Amino acid sequence: MTQSRFSFAIAATDGKARTGTIQMRRGEIRTPAFMPVGTAATVKAMRPAEVRATGADIILGNTYHLMLRPGAERVARLGGLHSFMGWDRPILTDSGGYQVMSLSALTKLSEEGVAFASHIDGSRHMLTPERSMEIQRLLDSDIVMAFDECTKNGCTHDEAAHSMERSMRWAKRSRDGFDGGGEHAERAALFGIQQGSLNEDLRRVSAEKLIEIGFDGYAVGGLAVGEGQEAMFGCLDYAPDMLPQDKPRYLMGVGKPDDIVGAVERGIDMFDCVLPTRSGRNGQAFTWAGPLNIRNARFAEDMSPLDPRCTCPVCGTWSRAYLHHLVKSGEMLGAMLMTQHNIHFYQSMMQAIRDSIAQGRFAAFAADFRRDYQRV
Repeated sequence: MTQSRFSFAIAATDGKARTGTIQMRRGEIRTPAFMPVGTAATVKAMRPAEVRATGADIILGNTYHLMLRPGAERVARLGGLHSFMGWDRPILTDSGGYQVMSLSALTKLSEEGVAFASHIDGSRHMLTPERSMEIQRLLDSDIVMAFDECTKNGCTHDEAAHSMERSMRWAKRSRDGFDGGGEHAERAALFGIQQGSLNEDLRRVSAEKLIEIGFDGYAVGGLAVGEGQEAMFGCLDYAPDMLPQDKPRYLMGVGKPDDIVGAVERGIDMFDCVLPTRSGRNGQAFTWAGPLNIRNARFAEDMSPLDPRCTCPVCGTWSRAYLHHLVKSGEMLGAMLMTQHNIHFYQSMMQAIRDSIAQGRFAAFAADFRRDYQRV
């Protein structure tokens, strides 16, 4: 296993699409990468070994949820997040900013940070750039995200500018707080987050400010918040190009399979989304032909696998009819098997993307994917 703190090497490009590797002390991350979301120290309905077996190199943990339950200090006393949950490879933790604004009651935003009431028990908390860095240090995160304000969809240019400027001031405070984190700062990486909503001029200012501060990687934030795929792709036509070519670019909270293919075309290297796990628990499977709702009555006696092209253990063992029965009956195993298939599908898709870029045929892969994938 590499002992490198953080390095990124691009192995091949095809248009704007890139494939390469991130090297960290807990292992290698192949890019483009999809990170399964482990919100509360668990990728829901899956054991860590099963997640790894799908091909996942890295997972995501959630600062907001873990600070509230079981508490970052408790996780630290118990040996850190990796030991606590039984995952020995890299973990990226988000900063908590998005969840504070979207989940919390009685939120008060100020230059200092965000005061909020817990969605669990109503207890009062204050999350600042410095506290976010401290929580992620206590969790022993491998990739730490700067604390930012996620600009709301549909805001005016002035509102987006005000929000972006505050996020850039918070980015500098995050950098300073991270650097003051002692030994953790010597073994972890810090990513900055570009903001500016759908405004090209604000995205450019944000990128310039982040580059001046200096980060190991850069995220494109403030997208996948209701603007729609066309508007998101319009922003991605220029936003990633503003960020350093030699650093990984992470599109936060994305997304559906065709979103990912389109974002890779535009130069994105890393993704995360709750869709494969959430959809699995709700009876939706992702397949190479598009999403499939296993609750549909037409699957009650269908003996074929979820996806004939899939090589996962679920598709190799059980039929659509059995999965239909489990999900309709509310059996726990149904959520587990559907989630396992979905995470495997996402990782198989990422491997196919990486292979096609390396072989100089990504455009053909993307065209074939769009031909076969029926989005609903």
